[in-house]
Amino acid sequence: MSLSLRGSMVAIVTPFRQDRIDEDALRRLIEMQIERGTSAIVPCGTTGESATLSHEEHDRVIELTVEAVRGRTSVIAGTGSNNTREAVRLTRHAREAGADAALLITPYYNKPTQEGLYRHFRAVAEAVELPLVLYNIPGRTAVNMAPETFGRLVRDCPTIVAVKEASGDLAQMRRMLDQTEGTLTLISGDDALTVDVLELGGTGVISVLANLVPQDVADMVRAFESGDRAGARRMQERLLPLTNALFLETNPIPVKTAMARLGWIEPELRLPLCPMSEANAARLEAAMDAYGLAGGAAHGSRGGPAARPTGR
Repeated sequence: MSLSLRGSMVAIVTPFRQDRIDEDALRRLIEMQIERGTSAIVPCGTTGESATLSHEEHDRVIELTVEAVRGRTSVIAGTGSNNTREAVRLTRHAREAGADAALLITPYYNKPTQEGLYRHFRAVAEAVELPLVLYNIPGRTAVNMAPETFGRLVRDCPTIVAVKEASGDLAQMRRMLDQTEGTLTLISGDDALTVDVLELGGTGVISVLANLVPQDVADMVRAFESGDRAGARRMQERLLPLTNALFLETNPIPVKTAMARLGWIEPELRLPLCPMSEANAARLEAAMDAYGLAGGAAHGSRGGPAARPTGR
């Protein structure tokens, strides 16, 4: 499969069952995504709870994803870390497992300088021959990567091909494109801003929302690409209440709660993430009902993944 960095790319959840990876559920979710037009599967990101996966589990999720996809769409494996050596190891494993690209978050907690960010990503790029998508989300990491740093990296590291931008700062994204002279692919990392990022010159979204309504997110991006910008904007506005509900609490708590309500996965998270409060769960349920998500059927689609085996 050649790498696609366009369209709706799902930041897929990692389903658990009795505190272990539910491999059957993950395979079913991947099948649903492919059937409904998702252009890339992104395992082991924030939404995939990578921070609480063991190294063995992290490797297995990526291997399983590549196996399940079978070359039918792209696999962009989350391999980021605040430890450069660990990021190199995870990225090397993703390449060996057959991933098409790696997604690397800016290092969190240790708050590197812009020079530190540059050296971190350059070290990964030099160590592993694989297309790299950088992930800028200062609300999670406490560090924002400056457009000038992106410019340096793109000039010096040809395998750095894209950025998932979740700063929410459209002006910064515009400067990022200017600094990289159109050579860096811009991908929205915020479901509420997908059309706005496309209007700047972005190519798609790495989406939490697509876990629930993959066909609708894919259709929205396709509408924009076909020239129906007004239609894409209307789709985004219709999706917005559901999008907002998915961030009532820390991602992926709400999206996994929603998927469990539809019967697609077990309602399991790993500490320190915990179940939603009753009040927010009720708000999420109301948003799902208003959108038409009930009884395992996704709006504008053919229903959810095949039912789980009984006897659980």
